[in-house]
Amino acid sequence: MDTIEKRLQAVKSRIAAACAAAGRDPRDIVLVAVSKTFPPAAVRAAHAAGQRDFGENHAQEALAKVDALADLALVWHFIGPLQSNKTRQVAERFAWVHSIDRLKIAERLSAQRLEALPPLQVCIQVNVSGEATKSGVAPEEAPALARAVAALPRLRLRGLMAIPEPTDDSALQRRRFESLCTLQEQLVAAGLPLDTLSMGMSDDLEAAIAAGATMVRVGTAIFGARPRAPAAAG
Repeated sequence: MDTIEKRLQAVKSRIAAACAAAGRDPRDIVLVAVSKTFPPAAVRAAHAAGQRDFGENHAQEALAKVDALADLALVWHFIGPLQSNKTRQVAERFAWVHSIDRLKIAERLSAQRLEALPPLQVCIQVNVSGEATKSGVAPEEAPALARAVAALPRLRLRGLMAIPEPTDDSALQRRRFESLCTLQEQLVAAGLPLDTLSMGMSDDLEAAIAAGATMVRVGTAIFGARPRAPAAAG
């Protein structure tokens, strides 16, 4: 598992270099290690190397991992599409949800978040590439959804998330990230106190940081090639 430590340090070096190029402070970037399909032992290795925030895409797989690692002080981020029948589990066990794209899901999370817990930190997922198969609200529909989510109890709307379509066109890559940043700036100007831009992964974190990302979600560059997802993942 020492390979995970070396890869984690390499990713942190990339983040530091990207911040230097953009005139930003690396301390302003939260690295979320995407541990989906990897075993608890891999998460333990990353935690031992100093990693605190972990992202999961599938509720059933994630909850088993949360239980197995309950002895560690971890911050769990749910970053995948969320089904209505899984909202209670996520509301009760996660600190963050990045992938809200429907008011119904946000309302269920709000109603199911335990009073004893701090508010659930949430981001609205925006489909900045216009892909028909990609989750996320259309950019023009994001302001209305953001206002509705911000009004819900037991949630705290922190910002926006995007997973742009992969591309080798660096200019297009940059424009898509910048469009999310611009949308967030518009929402802040309209009175929503947003401070989080969750964008950038293993292959494009430099472009995301240049455009203003405050959270990057990195899996393969930390954990290596991803094994096949469990068949029963929710």
